[in-house]
Amino acid sequence: MNQISTRPMPECARRRKQLMRMVGEDAIVVLPSAPPRTRSNDTHYGYRQDSDFWYLSGFPEPEAVLVLVPGRAHGQALLFCRDRDPAREAWDGARAGTDGAVAGYGFDDAYPIADIDDILPGLLEGRRRVFYHFGRDADFDLKMIGWVKRVRAQVKQGAQAPHEFLELGHFLHEMRLFKSREELRLMRRAAQIAAQAHVIAMRTARPGMHEYEIEAAIIHHFRRHDAQLAYESIVGSGANACTLHYVANDALMADGDLLLIDAGAEYRNYASDITRTFPVNGRFSKEQRAIYQLVLDAQTAALAQARPGIAYDAGHHAAVATLSEGLLRLGLLKGTLDKVIADKAYERFYMHKTGHWLGLDVHDVGDYRLAGEFRQLEPGMVFTIEPGLYIAPGSKGVPAKWQGIGVRIEDDVLITRDGHEVLTDDVPRQIDEIEALLASR
Repeated sequence: MNQISTRPMPECARRRKQLMRMVGEDAIVVLPSAPPRTRSNDTHYGYRQDSDFWYLSGFPEPEAVLVLVPGRAHGQALLFCRDRDPAREAWDGARAGTDGAVAGYGFDDAYPIADIDDILPGLLEGRRRVFYHFGRDADFDLKMIGWVKRVRAQVKQGAQAPHEFLELGHFLHEMRLFKSREELRLMRRAAQIAAQAHVIAMRTARPGMHEYEIEAAIIHHFRRHDAQLAYESIVGSGANACTLHYVANDALMADGDLLLIDAGAEYRNYASDITRTFPVNGRFSKEQRAIYQLVLDAQTAALAQARPGIAYDAGHHAAVATLSEGLLRLGLLKGTLDKVIADKAYERFYMHKTGHWLGLDVHDVGDYRLAGEFRQLEPGMVFTIEPGLYIAPGSKGVPAKWQGIGVRIEDDVLITRDGHEVLTDDVPRQIDEIEALLASR
């Protein structure tokens, strides 16, 4: 297994400098960390840092604020964070403190978070533009407004208050859309761990087991390899696979069921996202095979569009055309191909898009359109390709033999200079490969 350092990535400093060049020397960037989230009463969910904050800082603690002040003579990259506190650290673990923030994370200077009310207004003074995520944290919004008001109150004494507030994501999320070599190394590891877990799930599943037993095997593999769940796993057997966001994961798996598993690992905050569907008893039925092959053909058609210079939505259109033609061939839809696509009749069985950006977030940031048109794919972009078909029980006018079949196949795809790389290729997706793996259990 390749070991990857847990130290913050050196490129965080490069990212900060790049962002400061983009916003200009008359601007200031203010970005708070994620707050802890209460699970119930006085217990919390496991802490997960805000993705934008992590991208620029690599700093893992709550109660911190990153401030970038381009051109400031006494330091441009500043961090407000918690002071060292032996009494609290005995309960909650070690803190970096202000000295550790500078020495360990490359900031020019750091201040106690308790002093932010006294210091930040002075940093805002003289800056014309503020880049910030308004609307994301209502409590911090009020603090920002208060700090700006304090500067404005000093205008008669010669202070220069900011007069323009801009959405930070405009620049920052475009940066995040293009993955660096180091980011791709982490994403490949997240994909590798998740792929191994899916293979383990295939080897483990048997009729008579519960869905949660398979979920447990996946989580066990993630944690054994220093990864977390990137999202709550979907482990849906039989008709449960027709519910797109099924998360109960508690049904008994029956002989003849398909099992749809949508599970991804998060490694060093970078996500993978994989879905596979396979027969619990080891063999696809005739109808299951037909639907599965149709979804696989749709994914193959979408993958053929995954190359530089092709519009992002070309893969979705290719998948829709393939699925629609197949549904007509199987008698599940009626009419002509053009009409089925124009009327979106396929949405009865395929109601979602064919993918999404992937990175620090499972549904990662980045514009899908530029100037109203779907953007072209470029090297360094990573996204999922995940067509599916879901024929729910009780579907009107659908023969019983098709009802209750739900199939999705999802992989993580990197655009390269000359095409693409499937990061999650280690999980079988061809029918013969799946059945051979299941037969070896």
